[in-house]
Amino acid sequence: MKAIQAHSFGGPDVLQLDQVADPVAADDEVIIDIKAAGVNPADTYMLGGAYAIVPDLPYTPGGDAAGVVSAVGANVKTLKPGDRVFVGTALGFNMSGCYAEKVVRPATDVMVLPDNVEFTAGAALGIPYATAHYALFARGGAVAGETVFIHGASGSVGTAAIQLAKRAGLKVIGSGGSDRGRQLILDEGADHVVDHTAGGYMEQVQELTNGTGPELILEMLANVNLAADLDLVARYGRIIVIGNRGEVTINPRLTMMKELDVRGLALFNGSRAEMDRIIKDLLAGLADNSLRPIVGRQFALADAGESHRAVMQPGAFGKIVLVP
Repeated sequence: MKAIQAHSFGGPDVLQLDQVADPVAADDEVIIDIKAAGVNPADTYMLGGAYAIVPDLPYTPGGDAAGVVSAVGANVKTLKPGDRVFVGTALGFNMSGCYAEKVVRPATDVMVLPDNVEFTAGAALGIPYATAHYALFARGGAVAGETVFIHGASGSVGTAAIQLAKRAGLKVIGSGGSDRGRQLILDEGADHVVDHTAGGYMEQVQELTNGTGPELILEMLANVNLAADLDLVARYGRIIVIGNRGEVTINPRLTMMKELDVRGLALFNGSRAEMDRIIKDLLAGLADNSLRPIVGRQFALADAGESHRAVMQPGAFGKIVLVP
């Protein structure tokens, strides 16, 4: 089969399309013919060699994918060839193997994809939707009636968070860096949108919350925005750090005066039981069409390097996927 491999750590240029042996299913495993693989910022961090997870070289990136079961091991009774399925980092915490034509996974880490969900959308579930859900509820404690400010809401995690928050009865303010991204934020159900490339946009958010600030902030670029978030968030508020690319200087006194919580998250710190609850809720939302993954760009498998460049560019617009 064809697969993207990294024989060294580095940037997008180290990714190459290789011919490798087809995977073989052990007794408790499943082989999936991949129809779409999700591209996530975490994939680029791991490729750089300085991520919390450092794979053995050579390796095939990617933990999120959707496709069709082509073979099952002798002990597998819950799945059969022909089933439409998805796999994701939230299930088994495996971040490798999916930038390929086939992938092998334990049957316990494979979920049936609802018939109304396209493969490209299924590839958005394992990190973006699971992360948004984990950030809003398990880490953020979001409850109906609160206001959440999604700081960088036009990407795959941001659009997932908008849909999940509105489904749960929250008021949503999102920020975007392009006209196209801001329109997407509104189209996905946000109550208000601001331009985070314009001066004074934090004051706009303050005004939209009647001067109190939002109770909850989801932060996609903490090294740029965390200090301003501390000024903005409401008293007793929570700031959830989802993304970060460097260091930042803050005034901790603000956390004291407002009694704030600044909380980080990483999916692999969540328990399997927690992830199973999240996936169950996501499947319910997919079934009733309250959750609709947005796929912004598709790349051929051979163009994985370009997809890594695209996922790190400003002006995010939904999910980026590879299509073998």
